[in-house]
Amino acid sequence: VQLQAFGGGLVQAGDSLRLSCAASGRTFSNYVMGWFRQAPGKEREFVATISWSGGSTYYADSVKGRFTISRDNAKNTAYLQMNSLKLEDTAVYYCAAGRILRGTPDAYNYWGQGTQVTVSS
Repeated sequence: VQLQAFGGGLVQAGDSLRLSCAASGRTFSNYVMGWFRQAPGKEREFVATISWSGGSTYYADSVKGRFTISRDNAKNTAYLQMNSLKLEDTAVYYCAAGRILRGTPDAYNYWGQGTQVTVSS
């Protein structure tokens, strides 16, 4: 499956942003979808994941209550709604597809190219 993430940008602290991840090539609804992020000089870290149907979601503690992951299987698209953005949310955000609902990169077989999110004060 091919993934393309978009929607990043430069925002101020406290603002909101919605990322999208468009999938093509295979049956989107067969895959767990995840969002990860990587800040400069840091390892890639888990942000959120959502099950095939969208019925189960999990979040990193750092984003819980502020970010919401969702998916629209009819549109082959996953989303990450980010509210109350903080400076520390600045990173390249990646979407990924896999078979296991887990918060580790090795659970995901396919990755998008990443979209930059920069939060300024």
